[in-house]
Amino acid sequence: MTGQPFPSRILIVEPNERALTVMAKRVAEAGYRVVACDKPTSAMAELHRQPADLVIAELRMPGLSGVELVRMIRYDSTVKETPVILITGRSDASGAIDGFGAGADDVVAKPFDFSVLLARVDRRLARARLIRELREDNAVLDARVITRAIELGEARAALQASEAGLLRLQKIVARSAG
Repeated sequence: MTGQPFPSRILIVEPNERALTVMAKRVAEAGYRVVACDKPTSAMAELHRQPADLVIAELRMPGLSGVELVRMIRYDSTVKETPVILITGRSDASGAIDGFGAGADDVVAKPFDFSVLLARVDRRLARARLIRELREDNAVLDARVITRAIELGEARAALQASEAGLLRLQKIVARSAG
């Protein structure tokens, strides 16, 4: 959580109330604003209410899974760039593969050290910030290219008008000399 004027907003999705409480407390203690949801449908509603800077979600949940949540996020144009970290059991390699296949940015196996999870959160947030800045810089450059193209077109039109005027003058001089 470095260099931000406002703490990043982290959405945690965990169906186990006790685990959700512990994770929310630890993430909040690290200085983040935390929003907690117990199911993916609530998480999507919350993302539409107020976007999060990052989502941490349990991979295996009753009903919709964390993988399905990632798919919903990636297919929703308003929140598709939100980084997602999935939490999974140590022996759930297929779930991790499914999570990455759906577009998860990271998968963390339980049990995990909170300092490692928070380091991954910091890294994902920093990367998302850099990507956002790059997109903004590209938009500025695109606008400059468009402006230069318009200016070039105007200069070309002025040159053509000037050349046409020069040709008229040359014809007038040629007629008066002849």
